[in-house]
Amino acid sequence: MAKAAVMGAGAWGTALAIHLARCGFEVLLWDRDQERAAAAQQARENEAYLPGVPLPDGVTVSADLSRVAGVPSLVLAVPSAALREVAGALKPYVDGGTWAACATKGLEEGSGKLMHEVLVEVLGDRLGGWAILSGPSFADEVGRGLPTAITVAQPDAQRAEKVAAWFRCDPLRVYTSDDPVGVELGGAVKNVIAIAAGIADGMGLGYNARAALITRGLAEMSRLGVAMGGHAETFAGLTGLGDLVLTCTGPLSRNHQLGEVLGQGTPVDRVSPALWRRAEGVRAARALHGKAAGLGVDMPITEQVYRVLCEGEDPRRAVRSLMQRTPKAERPLDGE
Repeated sequence: MAKAAVMGAGAWGTALAIHLARCGFEVLLWDRDQERAAAAQQARENEAYLPGVPLPDGVTVSADLSRVAGVPSLVLAVPSAALREVAGALKPYVDGGTWAACATKGLEEGSGKLMHEVLVEVLGDRLGGWAILSGPSFADEVGRGLPTAITVAQPDAQRAEKVAAWFRCDPLRVYTSDDPVGVELGGAVKNVIAIAAGIADGMGLGYNARAALITRGLAEMSRLGVAMGGHAETFAGLTGLGDLVLTCTGPLSRNHQLGEVLGQGTPVDRVSPALWRRAEGVRAARALHGKAAGLGVDMPITEQVYRVLCEGEDPRRAVRSLMQRTPKAERPLDGE
């Protein structure tokens, strides 16, 4: 039986471990918290992050990092803030025969690097190959076996196909892409736009406002993506528009939940610490704000979300700022 290790026992990592077991892998699910790992292993369920979804017999939960040694298929599903640290800790246990799929969405704060750039920087000389996994996929639905389509991206088509094959079994449909920059950026920007959509919903602004945020958010995503070397057409696909629609409209989105709480009038410093910590859009807003400024890319929705989250801007004032911007012609394909 083929072996795989999933680093990160949050909801997404747990769902991917469950799916890989369905595909015939013997899976190690690594949780950095020893007590939580032991509890999940005993209960055969990750009650902390994916309650109600049983772990198949093929999944073993452990906090022992050394058990990764010799496992040829590695999936990283840790928060963006932890990727560099976890990748560094993996160094003694991976070699040229190890391939990695990075399922972490976001940018690294400070450096502004995409997750595959961090992965290659830390482990590049120890990996046989790598790819990015992204797409519209709530962890709970993947864990419960509901139909889902995702994308695996790598500049080399054969390498992308090798990693995509790990995940190819019902109910997951897996596409490949040669644009890791575009695929990754879509996964980062959509979390910020989802916070904006949640704010609008929390304020009761209606479906028209949500539709406007999604479409103009897509323009921002494309604009920055092209500036960073991504392909404009990528953002019309699963990892762009698909992930954006899901995260802005689905009730399971933590980023939308955070925005809704803020839109209902909860001050930033009164938001539940757990929700604040788990909403990747908070970190992404900070990183994207710096990235857009450095590249001279206009991202008005992202800018206003950053101001609400990091500068204490009132959400109502942020909405007015967006609505009162200078009129312009719409050119969605090139992000204008």
